[in-house]
Order: sequence, then structure tokens, then C-alpha cells
Amino acid sequence: MSLLPSPPTTRTLGKSGIAVSSLAWGMWRFSGQSLEAATRLVHSVLDAGITLFDTADIYGFDGSGGFGDAEVLFGEVMAADRSIREQIVLATKGGIMPPLPYDQSATYLSGAIDASLKRLGVERVELYQIHRPDILTHPQEVARTLADAVAAGKIASVGVSNMTIAQIAALQTFLGDIAIVATQPEISPVRIDCFENGEMDQAMMQGLTPLAWSPLGGGRLAAPTTERERAVVAALEGEVERQNAPLAAVAYSWLMAHPAGIIPIIGTQRPERIAEAVEAYKVRWTRESWYAVLVAARGVPLP
Repeated sequence: MSLLPSPPTTRTLGKSGIAVSSLAWGMWRFSGQSLEAATRLVHSVLDAGITLFDTADIYGFDGSGGFGDAEVLFGEVMAADRSIREQIVLATKGGIMPPLPYDQSATYLSGAIDASLKRLGVERVELYQIHRPDILTHPQEVARTLADAVAAGKIASVGVSNMTIAQIAALQTFLGDIAIVATQPEISPVRIDCFENGEMDQAMMQGLTPLAWSPLGGGRLAAPTTERERAVVAALEGEVERQNAPLAAVAYSWLMAHPAGIIPIIGTQRPERIAEAVEAYKVRWTRESWYAVLVAARGVPLP
């Protein structure tokens, strides 16, 4: 059986020309630790060859406080070790006003961009993403705010997160020549909606790089609870045994085999798990083995 191509170790972030690693590291749990421990963790990510670092202003928020804590801590890490900033592609997100309302009005969003830059201690981020869509703000207003930030040199490129196909298209229409370069939906072997609802087709058509959050299904691959989840894990574990690779690496590689060029965002804060993740580059899929996982995830045979 012929093998699908190996995933590259680097990709280009959409049409931005910015080179990034084909695995990203997410910082939604990056808070509440010492500067020394945080710095060691960041270096373990760099040692694994991961250069795309994804955070958000709401990371660290626990329902009552902690808004911005992940950005603050990472800013302290970069201030303590200036070499880190030179090695990474920095992405953050905004547009959620705790405890829940989404707000991308010009006043709030422009302030959120400035606040993220201040917390991170940087003048610019390579990628700024709208975290979740604000139904009460016209996409033209969002586009104007983002365009102003691009013109001011505060952000190098624009991305979206958790947006529908139509919402992405609407925002792109008003952005004009500024291309949306990334989309960040939830994708995992147990969350495959985007493969059949047109999201990945839009990404390929428009040149968007998909950044997959929760690529391990929010822990469901480690502790499946439904028949469908157990079937997916069984299909993945077949490759674990055949290719002598960790389950997480096999799951990441399954996503990376998709022609849209999906970049899984690794959420672990454990250096040993980060080191294991890069084994995803070694896993090779046949069409038969890849589709076996898809069929298990669908829960019904292919038509």
C-alpha cells in the first residue's frame, strides 16, 4: 500500500509568508507558575522545534479573575530571556469580555489589541485572531479595527477562531486586500465536522491555515466514554502498535495528513509530552488506515 506524504516540519502561515512549525503550542493553561518554571517549559517547547506559540487575552481567566494572566507570564518570560522572542512566531486572540460577552466593537477591540501587546511586552504580534464572533458587531467595523492595527504595525497578519464559513467570508469581504491567513476551529479524531461541512474546503480555497484546538478531543482520546470514541481510539491504537509511536503523536499526525495543512495546537504543559508530540512527523498513513479512523469517527460506513 502506498503511503500518504510525510507532514513537513514547517509550513507557511496562510498567504502571510511567515514560516511556522507544523505543530503549535497553546498557552490556555500557562499561568499560576513561577517565572523559572515557566521559562524552563518554554525552552522545552523550543527544544522540540515548535516555533508557533498561541495564546489569548482570556487565557488564565477562571470565571472570576485571572484575565490576561497567560499573556503577562509569557511577557515576563520573554523579558527575562530576550532570545525567546527572536525564535518564535507569536499569536494571540481577543474579543471576549469576561465573564462571557463577546465584544468586537471598535472601542473594545482596539483596546484589547493594545492591552495584549502591553501584557506581552511587545510592539507587534505576528498573528492576531478574533477569538469568537460577536454577532452584535458588523464585520465591517471589525475589519476596520484590524486594518488600523495592521497599518499601525501592531499586528502582522489576521486570523479567526471559532467562526463559521459565512462569518469568515463576510469578514474577508470587508478586509479587502488584507488576507485572513488562519482559522482556528476545534478539530480532532473525535471532532471531524470540519471535514464534511465545508470548513476545510474553504480553508484550502482561500489559503487559510487551519490551527486545530483541542486536537486530542479534550482528553476523550485518553479516556473515551462512548462507543464511538472507543472505536476511534482502537483505530488509532492500531497505528500506535504498528508504528511504535505515542497515541497523541498518532492523533496529531492523522490531522496533519489532511491536505489543508492542519497545524495541531498542543495544549500540554508537560515537557515530556511536548517531546513526544514531535514523533508525529515520523508517523505515516495509508489511505486505508487514515480512512479507518474517519469511519470510526463518523460512526457509520462511508457512502
